[in-house]
Amino acid sequence: MKANRETSHRRDAAIYVIGAVAVDMIMGPVAPWPVPGTETFVPHSEIRPGGPAGNTALALQALTVSHHIICNVGTDVFGRWLMESFGDQVQRWNIVKAPTSISVAVEHPGGERSFITAPGNLEHVTADGILNALPATARPGDIALFTGIFLYPRLLASFGDVIATVARRGFSVALDTGWPPGGWSEDIKSLASGWLAHCDLVLLNEIESQSLSGKASVTEAAMWLAARAKPETAIVIKRGANGASAWQGGTLTEVPAPKVKVIDTTGAGDAFNAGYLAAWLRGSDVARALQDGIEVASAAIASSPRQYPSKIFSCATDDA
Repeated sequence: MKANRETSHRRDAAIYVIGAVAVDMIMGPVAPWPVPGTETFVPHSEIRPGGPAGNTALALQALTVSHHIICNVGTDVFGRWLMESFGDQVQRWNIVKAPTSISVAVEHPGGERSFITAPGNLEHVTADGILNALPATARPGDIALFTGIFLYPRLLASFGDVIATVARRGFSVALDTGWPPGGWSEDIKSLASGWLAHCDLVLLNEIESQSLSGKASVTEAAMWLAARAKPETAIVIKRGANGASAWQGGTLTEVPAPKVKVIDTTGAGDAFNAGYLAAWLRGSDVARALQDGIEVASAAIASSPRQYPSKIFSCATDDA
């Protein structure tokens, strides 16, 4: 993101994380997939506050970055547990009469995961609920991150109008679509491609970018995404062990990832988003933002219980 760097770098600006805060249960690794009716032991399990918005917010909290969470939770014991876990952030949360969403992440050798999710309260996320929880006018530099959009079935048809409204309010719009539960049908791809025109930053992983675009390579996918976004939109593709790449204004920036002992990859992309956006909020360039995103994600996947760096190398300031 290059546009308006002199106005976007504001110490009183914040990141508004809009998406699911859920209960994450991590189990694995599992190989091969269990035969129905059998029992399987795994060496690693953990239950923690998560969901795409929850994971990002926990990383931002560790980095001491000003942020707000826009979400809802159910009325059950899990909803109460999540509210206790996020302190003052719950002031903007909606409480709905539904079970709280639970997502089971089954890890496989090599770091890939399969997710089994009970949507619960996520089925009650609405356009009005999001817009009413956001400020009517953004402060200079405020970012609205929409993450895991496909988890909210009632929102999909109106989501284009939601992000257009948020952009008109003055927010810089960042988008991480997540994976559609029913796969990348032509209707889903058409819907998602229409969202790109409202975004200042697109944050996808390799397979998401290739599936949405229908392109075989990451570079081709990035060019396809850029052609449908605003001219200065940053297209960021998270590439796991290969680091991350960003295309902006015709310029490619690539940053490798360090070698770490991988323990738990669930939420790695969400942690990356936190590091990247925190750097952008400070006025960092794309290379520094990629580096910070990788730094936060690397710390996350190499720890259990989950840990994030309390400070990263560019955390203090990028002021001239």
